[in-house]
Amino acid sequence: MRRALRLAVATMLAVAATLTGCAGTGGSDGDLTDDWAPMGRPGPFTPAAGVCQVADFTPTVGLAAYAPVGCDVPHRVETTHVGTFTVERPDPPTLDSPQMRAAFAECDTRTGGYVGDDWRAGRLRLSVAMPTGAGWAAGARWFRCDLTELTTVEPAATVVTRTGSLRGALKPPSRLRLGCQRTGRDARRVQTLTPADCAVAHDAEFVGAWAAPDRPYPSKPADWAPLYTGCFGAVARYTGVPADAGLRYRSDVVVRPPGARRWAVGDRGVRCYLWLSDRRVTTSLKGAGPAGLPLRTR
Repeated sequence: MRRALRLAVATMLAVAATLTGCAGTGGSDGDLTDDWAPMGRPGPFTPAAGVCQVADFTPTVGLAAYAPVGCDVPHRVETTHVGTFTVERPDPPTLDSPQMRAAFAECDTRTGGYVGDDWRAGRLRLSVAMPTGAGWAAGARWFRCDLTELTTVEPAATVVTRTGSLRGALKPPSRLRLGCQRTGRDARRVQTLTPADCAVAHDAEFVGAWAAPDRPYPSKPADWAPLYTGCFGAVARYTGVPADAGLRYRSDVVVRPPGARRWAVGDRGVRCYLWLSDRRVTTSLKGAGPAGLPLRTR
């Protein structure tokens, strides 16, 4: 009995010594509730790049609506890059502000690297999302570069629900790349462009995107002249014919600039197509030279 009592007392003394030692080395005051470091204030969230989302694109994104998924599941939007606004302002940037133009330019460049070519060479649309007003007030300063696949780049386009990442999606061969087209026209004016196999009779072909000068959105015939000149130059480079006065006797062009809202945010990429208004061909005219794109007599 005495032996058991002595053992119990020894154990209690050892525990007490251990607690005392912890207090001596750790600086505890004996109150175990006030020694935790205070938790930092929660900061604004920042979205991730290289992820996808099931919902359609929205120009502003709050934490409650942020639901990223892996790109191996069906989705509508893929984030190619996330950047940061560097200029302080009390409210989120407006659509035509210098900050949004800079954000779009960064998204444009980074997305080209992400997909392996200018994204305008494919059935793709690039948009910029930013924080909600509440998120901006809480300190969020990010912008998100969101890419979507489209059924067509014509005005009647709809968003495709896709599976798989768009990373490297425009590296040849690519089913997303724009190529040969058939036109729907009215009174010698092209109304629509429909993708066609280059081995099947067609009368148009995508030749590239041209960066238009930073001017107001074209609203009258004279405003369109530089866009047509730029696209004729794209035709010459693509087909390998001289960019001289005879070029317009070899091919017409179809000019597809971005819409007015996209123009306001700084998108100057004009999609250009050669157009054979007098004949059809059953091959691509890339690098065809003067023999493949001869001077027309009418």
